[in-house]
Amino acid sequence: MSNPEAFFMRKKQELGVELNEVQKQAVLHTEGPLLLLASPGSGKTTTMIMRIGYLIEEKNVDPRRIKAVTFSRASANDMKERFKRFFPDLAPVDFSTIHSFAYEVMREYFRKTKTVFRIIEGHLDAEEEGKHDPHNPPLHKKVILRNLFESIVGEKITEDQMEELTTYISYIKNKMIPPDEWSSVRVEVPEAERILHEYERLKRTGYDGLLVDFDDMLVMGNEALREEKELLRRYQERFRYVLTDESQDTSQVQHAIIEKLVREHGNLCVVADDDQSIYSWRGAEPAYLLDFKQVYPKAATLFMEQNYRSSQDIVAVANQFIKRNKNRYDKNMFTENPPDKPIKIRSFSDYRDQTKYLVREIQKCENLAEIAVLYRNNSSSIALMNEFDRAGIPFYMKDADQRFFSHWVVEDILNFMRMTFTDKRADILEKIHLKLNGYISKQQMAALKRIDNNESVFDNLLRHVPLQDYQVKPLTESKETFQQMRGMPPRPAIRVIRDRLGYEKALEKLCQRLGFRKEYLIGILNTLEDIAAGLDTMEAFAERLKHLESVLKHAKFRKDQNAVTFSTFHSSKGLEFERVYMIDLVEGIIPSSDDLGSNDLMEEAVRLFYVGMTRAKKHLELVAYRKRDGEEAVKSRFVTAVRDIMNPQKEDKAGDHKSNDSRGKVTGNNSKAGVPFNPNAFRNKAELRTGMSIRHRVFGSGTIVKIDEDQDRVHIRFASREKELSIATCLEMGLLEPV
Repeated sequence: MSNPEAFFMRKKQELGVELNEVQKQAVLHTEGPLLLLASPGSGKTTTMIMRIGYLIEEKNVDPRRIKAVTFSRASANDMKERFKRFFPDLAPVDFSTIHSFAYEVMREYFRKTKTVFRIIEGHLDAEEEGKHDPHNPPLHKKVILRNLFESIVGEKITEDQMEELTTYISYIKNKMIPPDEWSSVRVEVPEAERILHEYERLKRTGYDGLLVDFDDMLVMGNEALREEKELLRRYQERFRYVLTDESQDTSQVQHAIIEKLVREHGNLCVVADDDQSIYSWRGAEPAYLLDFKQVYPKAATLFMEQNYRSSQDIVAVANQFIKRNKNRYDKNMFTENPPDKPIKIRSFSDYRDQTKYLVREIQKCENLAEIAVLYRNNSSSIALMNEFDRAGIPFYMKDADQRFFSHWVVEDILNFMRMTFTDKRADILEKIHLKLNGYISKQQMAALKRIDNNESVFDNLLRHVPLQDYQVKPLTESKETFQQMRGMPPRPAIRVIRDRLGYEKALEKLCQRLGFRKEYLIGILNTLEDIAAGLDTMEAFAERLKHLESVLKHAKFRKDQNAVTFSTFHSSKGLEFERVYMIDLVEGIIPSSDDLGSNDLMEEAVRLFYVGMTRAKKHLELVAYRKRDGEEAVKSRFVTAVRDIMNPQKEDKAGDHKSNDSRGKVTGNNSKAGVPFNPNAFRNKAELRTGMSIRHRVFGSGTIVKIDEDQDRVHIRFASREKELSIATCLEMGLLEPV
């Protein structure tokens, strides 16, 4: 016979871990489906580990019968280590990613069907990828896709296109979209659908055995469980209790695998936060959580709303901010942590000022490991890295992206600069001739390469290659421009390349023809100008790029050192810091122009911003600017929303000021102003009437027993006491709202 209170008391004495009432309910709800909605910083991992320990110690469940599925390998390892720390004497439980589990199922199925297969995804560095034998390329997903793109499109695929193509394929697999609907999925990569069809054909018929990528593991694992009833039965019998973490990030095919696994016994604990679902672009299904009761009609739902991480200032504002979204569970995050300092909003005249400001502020701090600078796009990290490296501030980059330094735009600029040292090399001109004033065709370039007289390529074009009349003047001017650039400092040289040599206009045409994002490419040029600032020579610029590339490679090894963390909003999920700076908070970045065209994307952008805010424990700054590269920038509407939540001043008809938010709560010095104080005119936000249990637990679990209009008091009963609050205070804290 289990004794829950004895279990909790024992763990408090052994570990110093004390669970709140909702966490205890989650531990004790062992049978049947449970949806545990966990707000940021609410102790979900601790609760899950305690639940597993309770199953084993108190319910006598064999640890081998428990399966815990997490979103990432890092999360699986973290849970495994924490379980070992909490329950050192218990046998290990099966913690794994969903991919790992799907691979196990698929492998067993293929063993039975005698199917030979080979995994074609994993680490393949750029050098290894680029130096393979073209007649015998390695069987790797990226190499196969690269070759397919080149053969079908007739051009080399860029790194950006490769990323979008692989995301497109992953999205289709995770959403379980049939081939006849692939054309409905938006993608900017030329011939993406045709490439995918050919890719799938090659994997099945083009080689000895079946080729399998990571997404195929999920698809094939799901198919194996569906088709092989005995295999499914064995896994259902093996794992009698299943827990899934970060379930808001789980895709349709992943949900399908879990649903099959628990179909017979229904013992499923899903831990998630629909307010932190930020991966729809790779197939995550946040709607699944909202429809959980349809899939599991007998499911219980618990709300872990108490935040143990952040100050009251941050929690209160973040809780109101996320209510902008409509497609969500009505949760109310709260904390018993004291106030610390209000969220700061900074707006600089120019975007470069934000990085200089960060350097100045962070130089004052000693504990750099407790500081994070967060941004939406990886491209923001390069300017940060440049300034922090110059200032000698160490940093750790959680998701270091080396693609910037190998990007074709960066290589183009370096080749333009190489032409200023010598204009006699046709091989250099060949790499940039389509992006240069002069309109040199491929045929003219081929004719030029046949000339070997060690003369200027421009002189050879003008004297020995048939040209159109309109080409003569721009080619002559280009030769003169390259000569004038010789010895020029790199920053003005980049400006000449962009303007006088026509590179920026060439980029615009490429964007129109191939679907590249102009803002992204121009952003690379702007970043290169920032890196070039203060340097005297183009040689120094090239050396600086090499240095920064090396710095970036080593930045990922500074984890757990005294270094500032640079991270995208996406990659920051699950982390926490004393001080957080969210930067580049302008329209067009967050929300992006794509977000504005879709209600679903806009809600995801809100969730992404919310994730960034809730990483901070005590100090949160939102940083925007008014101008970038001579163009006006508009502060993000999300920053404006935060400001309005903190300072909700609105003038009424009589000229008095009262605090208002979008949900109609009213507070002020006159507690009755603007609110009809009728007990029947109030409800709490859980749609629960007087006398029913409230979820918001600003002061712990309690029941509203009476609203006294005459005395302006709300009576809340707890297990051992009763507390009275003014109606205005209850409105302000979100316990009540006007009907």
